[in-house]
Amino acid sequence: MKLLPTRQLGQTGIEVSCLGLGTVKFGRNQGVKYPTGFQLPDDQSVIEILEICRAAGMNLIDTAPAYGHSEERLGKLLKEREHWTICTKVGEEFEAGESHFDFSAAHTRMSIERSLRRLRSDYLDIVLVHSNGNDREIIEQSDCFASLEKMRDEGLIRAFGMSTKTLEGGLLTLERADLAMVTYQAGVAQEQQVIDTALTLNKGVIIKKALNSGHLSNTDSSVDPVRANMDFIYAHPGVSAIIIGSITPAHLQQNIAHAIAATSA
Repeated sequence: MKLLPTRQLGQTGIEVSCLGLGTVKFGRNQGVKYPTGFQLPDDQSVIEILEICRAAGMNLIDTAPAYGHSEERLGKLLKEREHWTICTKVGEEFEAGESHFDFSAAHTRMSIERSLRRLRSDYLDIVLVHSNGNDREIIEQSDCFASLEKMRDEGLIRAFGMSTKTLEGGLLTLERADLAMVTYQAGVAQEQQVIDTALTLNKGVIIKKALNSGHLSNTDSSVDPVRANMDFIYAHPGVSAIIIGSITPAHLQQNIAHAIAATSA
């Protein structure tokens, strides 16, 4: 069986599988933008998903405090911590059906310490700032990046960056951090400049919303839109990994097969 290839995450020394698992659906089904509703999977279903990922060579897993109970569930159900590269976030809290944001130094440290407890780990591999859309303001006017840099120096985290919402924010993130998470897909390539710059600077790039949160469509019925998008994204040598969420084993296995095929072409 062919496994998912790995790629270097910029200069961090972290090697990530080209496809990572998004886990918002492990802990939250309110206030999400998927085309259909869903029930949160039970523990055995989550274990099955994680085993499929592990068997395929996937090591990257993406979570966040704003993903409901995702962190706690992963802390309880993830085995072989040393295998997994865990990416979590700071800045956004989701409570009573609404998001609110706090990028202060105090909240950033509290969030990191809470994630460590929830994930039952003494370190976090990757921490991203969960932007509210004001990327420049967060980077230049809050203490968030400085706090994350300090915690990286302390050994609590291995690398940090931002899940950005603007081109400007992506470029600023690459100047001041280890990696950026950006939106990139066929037909929605406005942030390609960020990926180009990351390649030049040897910084990491993780792609979110590669399949448009389940809304992906293609008018050409002879072309699989998932494979077409993966072909497009992986063709850029600046891309380290794509994050795709799934709680359906068959859907997950299809995504893995597409990723292997696209990176082997």
